Amino acid sequence: MATTNNVTELIFTGLFQDPEVQRVCFVVFLPVYVATVVGNGLIVLTVKVSKSLHSPMYFFLSYLSLVEISYSSTVVPKFITDLLAKIKTISLEGCVAQIFFFHFFGVTEILLLVVMAYDRYVAICKPLHYTTIMSRPVCHHLVAGSWFGGFIHSIIQILITIRLPFCGPNVIDHYFCDLEPLFKLACTNTSVEGLIVLANSGLIALCSFLLLVSSYIVILVNLRNHSSEGRRKALSTCASHITVVMLFFGPAIFLYMRPSSTFTEDKLVAMFYTVVTPMLNPIIYTLRNAEVKIAMRRLWGKKENSGME
Repeated sequence: MATTNNVTELIFTGLFQDPEVQRVCFVVFLPVYVATVVGNGLIVLTVKVSKSLHSPMYFFLSYLSLVEISYSSTVVPKFITDLLAKIKTISLEGCVAQIFFFHFFGVTEILLLVVMAYDRYVAICKPLHYTTIMSRPVCHHLVAGSWFGGFIHSIIQILITIRLPFCGPNVIDHYFCDLEPLFKLACTNTSVEGLIVLANSGLIALCSFLLLVSSYIVILVNLRNHSSEGRRKALSTCASHITVVMLFFGPAIFLYMRPSSTFTEDKLVAMFYTVVTPMLNPIIYTLRNAEVKIAMRRLWGKKENSGME
């Protein structure tokens, strides 16, 4: 750290204080994390090997699933192991690293969701030009831009954080490292830093959400000119994406677009979008998408047949 610090280690208060409740949480959240990794990993593998899923929509979906695995893995493994620990500690450097990757993958996911909305807009509103507009190089550039945007956002957060002095106390009122709980431990006024974080995190989430809502309003208006079968197929595809957007953006806007607090509800909301939402995304996309389900059946069918041989 760049500044003089007396603090080298931080202690999490955790999600709950009761050891029995923590053990129950361990039993619940460990399978949830395993399901997150397996479910999203299966989508990545299916899109990669299935010839029927080479459209831009599935290309973006595979990267979204990859980001979901990475995003969840920055918080959940540490959180799960801490549920069995009496004292939940993390080094100050480890805390800063967790903040970096948490925001990096979080904003990358936000930008990928915007890219996916743009893909659906082009597919539904400009179908004759779809293959030209959403060419493979363009898709690669859009994904790379999402990763780059997440990196720039996270670097800004870290440059703000490493300048702060921490001289005690060292108890962070959360179950993982995030900016607002960490700022409360700084032995200096962090009101300016808090405003920068609000602008950098909250406004990105809010502006992206408004952009997504606007794009889907345009899509819904445009669907009036389609056949009933075309409307049904387009709405089915868009419904999955809208559901994922609401699950991700709702809690994020709730936490980052209002003054900080110490409510237990804040930790529960954070738990929802760090632990639960990444597991739900592959379920939402596979249950509502016949092509993905068919491709998965074919993939497992090939594996079973090769195993029998």
